[in-house]
Amino acid sequence: MSITAEGFHAQEAVHAHGHAGLGKFIGTYVFSRDHKIIGIQFLFSTLLWFLIGGLLALGVRWQLAWPWSNDMPLVSKMFFAHTGGQISPEFYTMMFTMHATVMIFFVIIPILAGAFGNYLIPLMIGADDMAFPTLNMLSYWFMWPSFLCIIASFFVHGGAAAAGWTSYPTLAALQEASPGGHMGQTLWLLGVTFAGVASMLGSVNYMTTIIQMRAPGMTMFRLPLTIWAMFITAVLQAFALPVLTAAGFMQLLDRSVGTGFFLPDGATANNAPYATGGGQPLLWQHLFWFYSHPAVYIMILPAMGMVSDIIACFARKPIFGYKPMVYSIAGIAGLGFVVWGHHMFISGMNPYLGMTFMVATIMIALPSAIKVFNWLGTLWGGKIQFTTAMLFAVSFVSMFIIGGLSGIFMAATPIDIFIHDTYFIVAHFHYVLFAGTAMGVFGSIYFWFPKMFGRTMNEFWGKVHFLLTFMFLNGVFFPMHILGVVGFPRRLADPYQYETFHHLLGMNRFITYCAIGMVCSQSIFAINFIYSIFFGPVAGRNPWHANSLEWCCPSPPGHGNFDFQPIVYRGPYEYGSPEVQTDYYPQHQPPPEGAAPATERYMDG
Repeated sequence: MSITAEGFHAQEAVHAHGHAGLGKFIGTYVFSRDHKIIGIQFLFSTLLWFLIGGLLALGVRWQLAWPWSNDMPLVSKMFFAHTGGQISPEFYTMMFTMHATVMIFFVIIPILAGAFGNYLIPLMIGADDMAFPTLNMLSYWFMWPSFLCIIASFFVHGGAAAAGWTSYPTLAALQEASPGGHMGQTLWLLGVTFAGVASMLGSVNYMTTIIQMRAPGMTMFRLPLTIWAMFITAVLQAFALPVLTAAGFMQLLDRSVGTGFFLPDGATANNAPYATGGGQPLLWQHLFWFYSHPAVYIMILPAMGMVSDIIACFARKPIFGYKPMVYSIAGIAGLGFVVWGHHMFISGMNPYLGMTFMVATIMIALPSAIKVFNWLGTLWGGKIQFTTAMLFAVSFVSMFIIGGLSGIFMAATPIDIFIHDTYFIVAHFHYVLFAGTAMGVFGSIYFWFPKMFGRTMNEFWGKVHFLLTFMFLNGVFFPMHILGVVGFPRRLADPYQYETFHHLLGMNRFITYCAIGMVCSQSIFAINFIYSIFFGPVAGRNPWHANSLEWCCPSPPGHGNFDFQPIVYRGPYEYGSPEVQTDYYPQHQPPPEGAAPATERYMDG
C-alpha cells in the first residue's frame, strides 16, 4: 500500500539515515532494494550489452559481405585476437552464437521484464515497492554471475560457445570441457542458467506484487495493459524457465561428468571418465523449445502492453477493446506453450504430430490479429500527437505485422521444411524480436524517461534517431526475405563456395552497409540519453497528460513512490471523457460532485 504525505517524508528520513550508515553510494545505488533503482540498474546493464551484441552482429555481417577478409571489424580484434587476424569458420560460428545469446538473454528479456517491469509495476498499481524487495535485489545480482561467465568465455582457451544459441547436442555436449579444452560452452551453460534463476526470482515477485499490492479501487480490469502484459509474462517465466534450467543442468552434467542425458549410443564426451550414450539429442530440443518458444512472447508481450499505453496516450483516445486486448495477451501466452514443435519440423517427427503443431501455430495469428486490429482502431479518428515515443510505437505495429505475416509461412510444415535453414527465418525473427521489440523498447524509453530521471529527452534528435533506425533497419532485414526464398543458408561462414549463391554477394554487402548505418545511428540515441539525464528540460509530474497512476507521483519518485495515498476511480484510458473539461481523466482524480459513475468506455471499445 502507498503512504500518506507525512509517512512519505518520515520514510525518506529513515531511508537517508539508513544509507548514511551503510555507505551512501553502495547502499543507495548498488545493493539497493528500491524497485526504481533496480529497474535503472537493469536498464543501464542491458543498454551496454546492446552495444556488445550489435558489434557482434557487425562481425557476422562483415564476413558475409567480405568473406575471408583480413580487415576484421573492431569486435573481432577485441574478443578474438588469438585467431590470427582472419575470420575462421569456427570464429564465425562463435560470433553468431554469442550475438544471439547476448541479444536474447542479456538485452531483450532483461530490458523488458527487468528494467521496465521493475520500474513500472509498483508505480502503475499504486504500490510503494515490490512485494519482496530483497528478492528483487537478488534478481538483478544473479545476472552478474551470468554476465561474468559470458565475458570470460570470450577469453578462455578455444574461445566462446560455438554451438549456436540453441546449443544442440551432440555438438554442444561433445566439445571438450577439460581445463585445457573448450570451456566456452560450459561457461555459456552456466551463464544461461544464472540468467534463468534471475528471471524466476523476478517472476515470483511480479505476480505477488500485482495480485496483492494494488491501490484501493485498482481492480484487475482497471490495470493498464502494460501491467497485464507484465503479469502474463511473469506467469510464462514461472512455468517455462524451470524446464530450461533443468535442461541446462543436464547438459552441464553430460559435459562435466559424462552422463548420457543427450548423448546417443556410441558417443563419448572427450573428457568423460567413462563411456556415455543411451541419451536422446532430440530430448534437448523438446526441453529447450518448450521454454524458448514461450520466451518469444516473454520478449514481445511486455512491449505490446507498453505500446498500447503509448498509442492510447498520444492518440488521445480510449484503447479500442480493452478486454479483448487482455484476453488476446492471455491467449497468445496460452497457445505459446503448445507450439514448440514447429521449431522441429525437420527433425523427422510424425506427420500427424507435425500437423497438430502446425494448426496450433497458425491459431496464434488470431489473438495477434485482434491486437493489431485494436491498435488500428485506437488510432482511427484520434488526435494523434507524433512524438518520438508515438513514432516508435506505431512503427512497432507495422514491424510486428511484417514479422507476423512471414511467421504464417513458417507455420506450414511443407514450406518450413524448405526455408528452415535459410535467411527467411533470420528475417522473420529479427522483424519480430528486433524490428518489433526494439522499436517498442525505444518508444518506452522516450515515453517513461521523464518519470525515471525527471527530465525529457530532446524530441528533434529523437525523431532523427527514429528515422535513421527505421530506414536502416528495413534495409537490413527486408532483403533477407529475398535471400531466404532463393535458399541462401544461414550459419555458413562462406555460402559463396556454392556457385548458385555468387550473385547474392551484392545484396549481402547492401545489408551490411545498412547494418553499419543502423549501429552508428544508435550513437544519436546514446548521446541524447546521457545528455538528457543531466541537462534535459525539467519534466513535471505528468508531461504527457496521461491517465495512469505513475504520472501522479513526483518525477523521479522518491522512496515510497507516492506523496499521497492514491485511490483509483476508473480505468487508465479515459481520454476525451465528457465528465471533465480536459481531454484526460487521471485514474486517481475523484469524479466531479454529483457525476454519475464512470462508464469506463474503453472496456467495450
